Amino acid sequence: MAHALNRDTAPDSSTAVAPNRPDFDSEAVWNAREDLAACFRFAHRLGMHEGICNHFSAVLPGYDDVFLVNPYGYAFSELTAAHLLICDFHGNVLSGKGTPEATAFFIHARLHMKVPRARVAFHTHMPHATALCMVEGEPLVFAGQTALKFYDRTTVDRDYNGLALDSREGDRIAASVGDADIVFMKHHGVMVLGNSIAEAWDDLYYLERACEVQCIAMSTGRPIVPVAPEIASVTAKQMREGDRESARLHLDSMRRILDREEPAYRSRG
Repeated sequence: MAHALNRDTAPDSSTAVAPNRPDFDSEAVWNAREDLAACFRFAHRLGMHEGICNHFSAVLPGYDDVFLVNPYGYAFSELTAAHLLICDFHGNVLSGKGTPEATAFFIHARLHMKVPRARVAFHTHMPHATALCMVEGEPLVFAGQTALKFYDRTTVDRDYNGLALDSREGDRIAASVGDADIVFMKHHGVMVLGNSIAEAWDDLYYLERACEVQCIAMSTGRPIVPVAPEIASVTAKQMREGDRESARLHLDSMRRILDREEPAYRSRG
C-alpha cells in the first residue's frame, strides 16, 4: 500500500538547499526528534499504526519551511530520533538516510505549506476513528465527555480520490482543512493538526479513545444520546483551557515510560 517518493514527481525537486542555514543539531531540534520518536513508539503500543503506511510530521523548531517526517520502510516500533528525516517542501531530504513515503510527502509538505498554523500533522488509519470514516452521517457524535474535547474542532473531507501521489491531491486535502484541527478523511483515516508535538499527540490519543467508545456504544444497537449543544460548547472550552499544559504532561509521562522500557527511541545514531 505504501509508495516510495519518486523525486521526478516531487515539485521543484531540483531546488538547491539555501546556503548558510544553521545546522539541524540544536537542542530544540533534538528535543523535537525525541518527542516525535516517542509518539511513534507509543502509537505502535496502542495499535494506532498500520504497517509502514502512516506518518507523523513536525515543522522544525526555528523554521517555517522544513519538517521532520518518518522515512519510508520503517514500522513505528522501529523508529528512533536519529531515523527521522528533515525535508523541505520541494522533495529534498536535507538530513537523514532514505526518503519519505510518497503520500507522506505530498500530504504533509502541502499541509505545512498551505496551512502554516499546522506545525504538526499526524496521519493514521487508527481503527476506531477510521471505522467512523466509513459509515453514513457525521463520524463523531458528541455524546461522551472525551468526544467533547473535539467539539467544533472537526471537519470531514468527503472527496476521497485514492492515494495522494501528487501535489494536487495534497493541495486539495490542505484546502479541506479550514479552521479544523481534526480531519476525518472519508474512506481513508484521520489527520490531526497541532501547534506542538505534545498537543497533536494528546488529540490523537483522545480522538481514538472517543471513537472507540462510540463504536462500542453503536454496537449495542441502542440510540446514542448527544450532549446538548450548549453544554457541549461550555465543556469543550473548559477542556481547551488546560490543554497545552495537560498535553505536555501527557507526553512527558510517555517519555518516562519509554526511558525505562524502550530507551532506544532517543538514539542519535
